Amino acid sequence: MSITIIAAVAENRAIGFNNRLLYWLPNDLRRFKQLTMGHTILMGRKTFESLPNGALPHRRNIVVSRSTRQLPGCECFRTISEALAHCEEDEEVFVIGGASIYKQTIDIAQRLCLTEIHDTPAEADTFFPPYDDWQESTRECHAADERHQYAYDFVNYVKS
Repeated sequence: MSITIIAAVAENRAIGFNNRLLYWLPNDLRRFKQLTMGHTILMGRKTFESLPNGALPHRRNIVVSRSTRQLPGCECFRTISEALAHCEEDEEVFVIGGASIYKQTIDIAQRLCLTEIHDTPAEADTFFPPYDDWQESTRECHAADERHQYAYDFVNYVKS
């Protein structure tokens, strides 16, 4: 199985505030959909609760939660290791948050697909774990425009 972590991170590694994403970047959302469609997404309960319409369509939704046993359109497991044990050998799993899930999976993931936003938010309470020891494999730079308030880069990393 391959494990990829996907996230949008600010320059200080901030990823959220009050259980909400910090940035609205249509191209980031489009990239997220393109990468995860038809694959498995793994998330924590709070990340699931932050989704506006519940389980994401055309993906296998796995939620890790110590307290919740059932969520519409999802498979629920108590631990990440239990969730991954129910994945197939050839399955591609995308870890989509939150911070605790990222922290628990960064050492077992093979790839990071990050949107690095050229901004440091005034308020943030959730941060992505350090990834300085990962090696950049590709970078696609984008300037701010009428639909994107900040410049951002799509950056893929592999374990160094």
